[in-house]
Amino acid sequence: MAEDKKPEFNVRYSDEDLQEFKVIILDMLEKAKKEYKTLRNIVTHDDSNDIDDTSPMFKAMEEGAATLSKEEAGQLAQRQYKFIQNLEAALVRIENKTYGVCRVTGKLIPKERLRLVPHATLTIEAKEMLAKQGKN
Repeated sequence: MAEDKKPEFNVRYSDEDLQEFKVIILDMLEKAKKEYKTLRNIVTHDDSNDIDDTSPMFKAMEEGAATLSKEEAGQLAQRQYKFIQNLEAALVRIENKTYGVCRVTGKLIPKERLRLVPHATLTIEAKEMLAKQGKN
């Protein structure tokens, strides 16, 4: 028997377990989308009806801080968007009934890990193994 054969994916979470994770993910997804919208509004001033961008008073002093805030909000928005994509991909895996199966080892990712990081695709063991190899 060869040690390097592909992992078997005959082990999976039950439909009840998958439904539990789906509820968790949908809740996180709703919150993440709200936060993303807020961050995007900060960057684009979409929800602002004030005179912040037209008032010359204190503009020179506050411009540096405002720029930094916009840059930070932009970076946070990018991270949040990626998080949303990962959660949506997790929902696809639930529909395909492959959710919770490590993409490296083929083992089930522990429920405790999935409850905390519902978009996880690796067991801790696989993550550490890849880190030692210098891969993501």
